[in-house]
Amino acid sequence: MAISLAALVGVSSLKLAKAGVAETTWNQDINWVAVTELEDPQRFLNGGELVLTTGLRLRSAPEQRRFVRQVQRAGAVGIGFGVGLSHEAVPPALLAEANRWGLPVVEVPYETPFIAITKLVADAQSADHYAKLERLIAGHQVLARALLTGGGLAELLKNLGGMLRTDVALTQFTAQLYNSSTASPSADIWSSYPVPTGRRDACTLWVRQPFEDTGIIGYAQNLISVELNNMVKQRQAQRALCGQVLEDVIHGALETSEAQRRLAGVGVNSTRKNVVLLAVSAAHGKALGSTSVPQELEKAVAAVVGKDLVLVVNDDGGTAPALARKLSDHLAEAGIHATIGIGGAYTKPNGLRWSYFEARDAASHGLPVNEPERLSLTSLLLASEDVPLADMAHESLNPLRSFDAAHGSELMATLESYLNNNGSVAAVAEALTLHRNTVRYRLAQITELTGYDPAVTADRVQLWLALAVARLSARQGR
Repeated sequence: MAISLAALVGVSSLKLAKAGVAETTWNQDINWVAVTELEDPQRFLNGGELVLTTGLRLRSAPEQRRFVRQVQRAGAVGIGFGVGLSHEAVPPALLAEANRWGLPVVEVPYETPFIAITKLVADAQSADHYAKLERLIAGHQVLARALLTGGGLAELLKNLGGMLRTDVALTQFTAQLYNSSTASPSADIWSSYPVPTGRRDACTLWVRQPFEDTGIIGYAQNLISVELNNMVKQRQAQRALCGQVLEDVIHGALETSEAQRRLAGVGVNSTRKNVVLLAVSAAHGKALGSTSVPQELEKAVAAVVGKDLVLVVNDDGGTAPALARKLSDHLAEAGIHATIGIGGAYTKPNGLRWSYFEARDAASHGLPVNEPERLSLTSLLLASEDVPLADMAHESLNPLRSFDAAHGSELMATLESYLNNNGSVAAVAEALTLHRNTVRYRLAQITELTGYDPAVTADRVQLWLALAVARLSARQGR
C-alpha cells in the first residue's frame, strides 16, 4: 500500500522525527519523493510529493520562508529536512512558515540517507500497484467467467456493480437492457460509457456516482461489446432458420400437421392467435436481419423472409398496434427507416399465412405503422410472385394509356368511372360532365383498343382487376 507521512515517521529504522505542528496532509499518501536543493522547486513538482532538502542554499530566514511557500503552492505532502550538514537543526523561520501554511515538516537525521526514504516510498508504491493489479486481474476473471458460464450480460453487470459498489445499467436507445436500480440513468448523477459494436445496436453502460474505477470498467466495456456482437450473430442465424419455416408456411408448401410441428420447433404456437408484424425497408433491408428489437418484442419469434423482418406475436389481448409503434420507434432510433405492416390475429398455420399477407398489404400503404384492412383476392394475387398479374394488367391497360397520351383523351378516366358506377352510362355522364353518347363512344373505343367489352361481365371483371392491380402496383412501387 502507498505510505503516508505519518506511517513513514513510524518506521523506526529511519529515525525520523516530526518537527512542526501542522497535520493537514499528515495522513495523506505520498505519491513520490523529490530531493532538491533549489531555492524555488515549484515548477519541478506535480503535487503529492515529500520534498527532501538539506537547506544548502537556504541561508537566510526570507529564503527559508519563500522555499516553504513554493513547496506548499505546488501541493507537496510535506518537507523532510536533513540536519547535520548545512544546518544542525530545522531552521525556526522555516518551521514557523510551514506551521502557518499547515505544511508538515519532518526532521531527517544525518545518518539516514535520503535514498533510504526514497526506496521505502517507491517499494510502498510498487506494492500498492501490484495489489491493484492483482485485484484488477481477479475482477477480469470474474467478469469473463460470468459470460463463459452462461450468465450473460445480466450476470456480468451484476458482478461489475458489486466490484464498483454502486448501481450499473445498460441501455440501448431508449430501452433498458439491465438496471440494478429502480431509477433511470441520467447524466447528472450517472457516468456514461459507450459500448461500440460497429453495428446499429450499440449500447451505453451507465455507472452511478460515486464510485472508484480501477480500470475494470474499460474491460467490462470490451466484454459487453464482444457479447453484443455474439448476440447479433446468434440473432442472424436464428432468424434465418425461422425464415425458412415461415416461407414454407406462407407459400402453402406444408400439410397442416407438418406446418404446426415445424412452427412449434421455432417457437410459434399455432393453436393460439398470432399476429404478424412486418418491417420493410428499401434503404436498410440488410440491416433488418441483424438489428435488435425492443424489450417488449424479445419474446416474439423473429424471422427474415426475403429482405423483410417478420415478427410473430401472440396477441390474445390486442396489443399488436402498440407493439408495432414500439418497433417503429426502435428501428428509427437505430437509423433504420422502415414501414411496419400489421396483420390480423388468427389461429392455425393458414391463419398465420393470412396474417402475413395482410401485413404485407398494410405495409404497402407507406405509413410508419399500418394497421390491416380487409384483404382482397387482388392483393393476394399481386403478392404471389408466381402469378405475373402486374404484367397482365399492364398489357390490358397500356393501349388506353398510349391513346390518352397521344390524343389527350380520357379513356382511362372514363373506364374507371364506368366500373366504379357499376356500368351506369348515365352516372358516368353526370360524373364526368359528358353527353351519354360521348360516354358510349368512349366505351366503344375502349373495346376496340383493349379487346375487352366493359358491358360484358367477364370482360368487365378483367378490366376491373387490371385497374385494381395497377393501383396496388403503384402503391408498392412496382
